[in-house]
Amino acid sequence: MRIDVLTIMPDLVTAFAGTSLMGKARDKGLLDLRVHDVRERTTDVHRTVDDSPFGGGAGMVLMAEPIFRTVEEVEPPRPLYLLGPGGRTLTQGLAEELASTDGFSLLCGRYEGVDDRVREHLCDGELSVGDYVLNGGEVAAMVVVEAVARLVPGVMGNAESAAEESFSTGLLEHPQFTRPAEFRGWEVPPVLRSGDHAAVARWRRAQALLRTLRLRPDLIEAAGGLTAEDRNVLEEWAPDWNG
Repeated sequence: MRIDVLTIMPDLVTAFAGTSLMGKARDKGLLDLRVHDVRERTTDVHRTVDDSPFGGGAGMVLMAEPIFRTVEEVEPPRPLYLLGPGGRTLTQGLAEELASTDGFSLLCGRYEGVDDRVREHLCDGELSVGDYVLNGGEVAAMVVVEAVARLVPGVMGNAESAAEESFSTGLLEHPQFTRPAEFRGWEVPPVLRSGDHAAVARWRRAQALLRTLRLRPDLIEAAGGLTAEDRNVLEEWAPDWNG
């Protein structure tokens, strides 16, 4: 998969992309992540990429010309998404949708945003990572890249890990434990040490349902409520769940 990131602060993205699973994925050739410095396509000695907005107002705005020139010269994979508050909110479902493609590109805004002609005539859409304000799109780009890249086959060491994590099944993830079996008086649930894989699977499903009902009931509602099988597994492993 190829992902291109266009930014005026390439070091932020490059440093992130060279670490952990992202770095390993690039080394293995599983992820082709290219970071483009918009400043390299400026024409003045000061490498100017921003200017004051027409009509006045606080802050500066990224200019259209160097961004257009960058896209036209490097020809990043399409679709090209502007990271901004008006786009589709990143969810696990959207990450899976992006991971099923051959590639896409991300444009990082800065300051008060970008000249709207970029959004209107150059980008194919917008992506948002949530309803809050960041200093720039680089952190948002890293969120998108990691959420998507980890779903590319081979990036994660265990292919089952991605399928079992929170949101992948529409639920929060079940509790996890490791050695020792007893720590400061707190014991690992016996079923996890039983060797009964079917029972472990049912217990984990029940715990995921309980955690989601308690912390994110909206996810249950969005899925259409509990199924008959969900209720059965809750009755089996959590008879006091108050359903």
